[in-house]
Amino acid sequence: MRRRTDAQASNNEPVNADRKDPDQRLPSQAKAEGRVSYSSVLTTIGKCLLVIIFIPPFLNYASLQREGQVLLPKDGQMVDVGLGQKMHLLCKGKGQPVVILDAPTGMSSDVWWHVLESVATLTMVCTYDRMGLGFSRRQMQNETTGTEKVWGMSTTGRMVDDLHRLLQAAEIAKPFILVGSELGSLNGRFYSHIHDVQVSDLVLIDPIPEDVFEDDQWKQYWWGKLVPSLQARQFSAATGLSRMLIILGVIEPAVTGEDVSEEVILRQKYLLSNPAHQSSAVDEHYFLNESAAQVRDITKFKPLSSRTAVSVITGDSFDQEIPEHLNQMVARLQKKFLEESYPSANHIHIKGADRRMIYKKPSAISQYLRKLVHQRQAKQQSE
Repeated sequence: MRRRTDAQASNNEPVNADRKDPDQRLPSQAKAEGRVSYSSVLTTIGKCLLVIIFIPPFLNYASLQREGQVLLPKDGQMVDVGLGQKMHLLCKGKGQPVVILDAPTGMSSDVWWHVLESVATLTMVCTYDRMGLGFSRRQMQNETTGTEKVWGMSTTGRMVDDLHRLLQAAEIAKPFILVGSELGSLNGRFYSHIHDVQVSDLVLIDPIPEDVFEDDQWKQYWWGKLVPSLQARQFSAATGLSRMLIILGVIEPAVTGEDVSEEVILRQKYLLSNPAHQSSAVDEHYFLNESAAQVRDITKFKPLSSRTAVSVITGDSFDQEIPEHLNQMVARLQKKFLEESYPSANHIHIKGADRRMIYKKPSAISQYLRKLVHQRQAKQQSE
């Protein structure tokens, strides 16, 4: 019996040894399983990143294609201005003189919505999108020929040439009242000096002084802070992030209010998500100093006709969101250039306003433009 037990024990030893092996190999197997688990986690994270990186831009692009057709203003028109270019023009109302509104730097014609609706009850009022902004598609540089190539794509000289061809193609009655804000004021000055017979009144809202970019602190703010923030907005639009932030309510349209139509709100959101529009906005800001230099040169070369009346509308500050010393510097330079260039200009001050006044305090601007229209209409009737 003892021999059998020993034999059984002897026979059982390998079995027991085999049973112990799994426990002995467990650490190495656990490591292998850990590596597999870690690899699967990395794969999952990679897939999630791919979804985050590629899906939002794709969805944003698809949405932009649809919205670009649906949100085109019903009262607007795409005008062929030659050279294979089409510009968006929106006119409301009837009568003369026609009022032409040119938007601030990097903004579409929607910022004039309040003013447009108010003044259009008296006469015809027209807004337009500069090339590359809003619904006016920008052409490549090599797709234009002739004098247009003399000017940079996003400078006042080129914009004025575009505007001139637009007004000719649309057969806008002349002389008209030309109103410009910020960059639009530079365009208005350039246009009025070149085509003075066409402009009865020039209205400058928050005009940008020609010498502002000679100040080092202003250059540091403009190219060191403002332009990079706009470039970040362009990148955000290109990646689809802007659309997500709009949905979350982090980014909101500039023109808001109970009386603003839903179509205008949607159109602004569309442009905030549109990288092409944002790219043109960046370019207009980046080349603003060159635009100012062009205006300075043209005003010296060809003085403004005495037939054109000039009005200037300013607020308490140029921009309430920038440091006070910069606002004081802009105000000082504004006063200097107005005294030198337009000493007889009618100056209107709007209390509590800054460069956003055309959509933050539009009633004051509308009231003054309506007054101008009444004066011109009365003069036309007397003649």
